[in-house]
Amino acid sequence: MVTSRWKPALAEPNVAATSLQEHAAVSRRYFLDWVRIGAFALLVLYHVGMYYVTWDWHVKSPFASHALEPFMLMTSPWRLSLLFFISGVATACLLGKTPQGFLRKRSWRLLVPLIFGMLVIVPPQSYYEVVERLPGGYHDGYLAFWARYLQNDQNFCRDGDCLDVPTWNHLWFVAYLWVYTVVLCLLKWIAPDGLSRVCDRIAGVFGRGVGLLLWPALFLIVARITMFDRFESTHALVDDWYNHAQYLPQFLLGFAVAKSQPVWDRFAALRWQAAVLAVLGYVAIVVYFSAYSGDVTPPDALRTTMRAVWGTFQWTAIVAIIGFAAHWSPGDSRARRYLTEAVFPVYILHQTIIVVLAHNLQPLALRPAVEGPLLVVATFALAFAGFELVRRIGWMRPLLGLGPREPRREANAVADAA
Repeated sequence: MVTSRWKPALAEPNVAATSLQEHAAVSRRYFLDWVRIGAFALLVLYHVGMYYVTWDWHVKSPFASHALEPFMLMTSPWRLSLLFFISGVATACLLGKTPQGFLRKRSWRLLVPLIFGMLVIVPPQSYYEVVERLPGGYHDGYLAFWARYLQNDQNFCRDGDCLDVPTWNHLWFVAYLWVYTVVLCLLKWIAPDGLSRVCDRIAGVFGRGVGLLLWPALFLIVARITMFDRFESTHALVDDWYNHAQYLPQFLLGFAVAKSQPVWDRFAALRWQAAVLAVLGYVAIVVYFSAYSGDVTPPDALRTTMRAVWGTFQWTAIVAIIGFAAHWSPGDSRARRYLTEAVFPVYILHQTIIVVLAHNLQPLALRPAVEGPLLVVATFALAFAGFELVRRIGWMRPLLGLGPREPRREANAVADAA
């Protein structure tokens, strides 16, 4: 098994990717790099927040409460969908006519850090989870735990619920991205002309009117209403059908519209309408979860309505974010190039850093108002320090998803496609 059963109901680990460059024929869209960088920065904040809310997570603060949960709901519906959409865009810019060669390179850039992460980066998360949550605690030390982790020991149990190890925890995003890339490459290989026609038709529909705002939202609404109760979010790949219904279409949609300038123009044109709908949806969701928490059960009709609101918020937030970014169109810079390369290594490292720091700060009994910002700053500092170390050592670069060192980096990358 590769995913922990002790998982939070609302947490989304989200994060991953590699440095991608755009074909010369496609206009560079640096704003997508900035959107992606921002989304992963929010992910760090989100996972620090998971330590302080009442939702299930690997370790928990003694001061955990409901206070931050409305802020967590501000990003949890759309953040991962946005990242899969951007990944699809970046894939379209590189796939070309030879999917086999692209898939080989992509597999190296995704699977090597995934395997390394599962064997080395992620185990401390499971260790501290066991230390805090196993009945009676765990006292044999990290190395003893790591040996059992690598041996697929299924005896870390509480109340009949056992921790599945090895696990990929927050690196599930990398595994899903690789699988979705395989699906796309197969489509490109088996039916390239058909795939091209479908993409042109989708881009044509979304490049005019309100189709860009309407149809993806409707798809997400139907998926949530029909699948959310039937398929628990597991991040285990093989049984995670509701999440696949959210994320695979977003990835394919990003691929389909990547080279259509009219679609990007529609994102910018619809930004205000999307922003208003997103704000209204977010407010409704916060009110709903505040009124119906714990053992209070909402009426079926209201539950269905709020699932429609969730799907609407999920997509309109994405349209608003990309729309404003496209409108402002921030250009290239040294900061963009640096952060685009750093984002994947920082993503790989960040959650383990949070878990280790959070658990070991507990004896100080710092209040969340002090400890939380300290965790954020320390996590970014240590994650970027890890990136700076690894980027300078050639043999270590693939372990965090970095390509070979180049004497001079090109300035025309589209998006680091996580």
